[in-house]
Amino acid sequence: MSLQCLVFCSDDKIVRLLRRVLSDLEIGVEHCIEPDSAIRKLTRQRFEAVIVDCSHEEIASQVLKSARSAPCNKRAIAVSIIDGQKALRSAFDLGAHFVLYTPISSERAKSTFRAVRALMKRERRRNTRFPIEIPVSLVVNGVAEPQKVFTTDLGEGGLALRKSKRPKNSNNMRVKFTLPGTENEIESAVEIAWENPDQHTGTRFVDLAPAHRNAIIAWLNSHSPEIEKDDPPMPCKLSDLSLGGCYLETSSPFPVRTRLVLSMRVAGLELQVEGRVRVMHPEVGLGIEFTQRTSQQKERVGKFIQALVQSRELPELLVQPEGIERLEDEHSDAGQGAESEDPLLDLFRDKAELSSEQFHIELVNQRGAHPRVEANAGV
Repeated sequence: MSLQCLVFCSDDKIVRLLRRVLSDLEIGVEHCIEPDSAIRKLTRQRFEAVIVDCSHEEIASQVLKSARSAPCNKRAIAVSIIDGQKALRSAFDLGAHFVLYTPISSERAKSTFRAVRALMKRERRRNTRFPIEIPVSLVVNGVAEPQKVFTTDLGEGGLALRKSKRPKNSNNMRVKFTLPGTENEIESAVEIAWENPDQHTGTRFVDLAPAHRNAIIAWLNSHSPEIEKDDPPMPCKLSDLSLGGCYLETSSPFPVRTRLVLSMRVAGLELQVEGRVRVMHPEVGLGIEFTQRTSQQKERVGKFIQALVQSRELPELLVQPEGIERLEDEHSDAGQGAESEDPLLDLFRDKAELSSEQFHIELVNQRGAHPRVEANAGV
């Protein structure tokens, strides 16, 4: 099944360019000129992406809100086409994940849509469920005796359980199970994503270890060959690295709230961390906060920073998106900034609203006040 997007735009020149670019990326196009037609399609058909011309902001807002309210399209990737002089923030306020500035060039459009397509695929893969019944040990609120329950399906992002009733307090739940036909035992914290009257509960993995995630992905790929493969990693360059986050330079940055896995290698030492995009500057770069902030991870990051400083080489980087969190799904990070005392993370939190140029001035100024790894500068 090919990827599909809806394009709401009345500019023939832009539409022709988008058709060429999207065709090269094997993305199908459904074109609408009238807002009523676009809204009707969004309520009846599934699209992995919605591209909206925001020259008329009120109309664009209606179309984007329709996508968010339609069950089949609420996780579609939203791309706004805006005038180059228009405030960037207004496009994101409308619900856009990506922006395209007019006049649109073919090369800039291709760069943006490579990142868009990667997320389109990840969102579809993440929501794909493999029906299977396997035993699971479920521990609720730290109770010593686990419950034995069975799955009804398994996916990269979580699993569905068949159980008699919901726990009274489900804020602290862990699952443990073995992937069939392997010795890979998976253990993770989970949270409830949905429930239905048939005593089925959908759960979402929370801070799943990278090794366990890779094992699940490999198992699903071997048992569901029809699942579409991920796109190659995005090219990027490490600019700044601290114990709690990093800044990457790339012409194809992922949007704010994207969850991703970052793999870095230097001098034979490899580091894999999970992160969430906190700052995004179109066509420039993105700031990532690491989501697993345990003492063990900080130790691993610290060793990697030390190796990076000693080697004075640019690290090899691989960045793979895991999907975009909705605002209602995002975990609270209250208090993390005070605990971490990480100036780079403080910059992501306090200066995210600045323009790209102003943000990078702050970034350079902060390097002098708080020395850390500046990977582009040849440490």
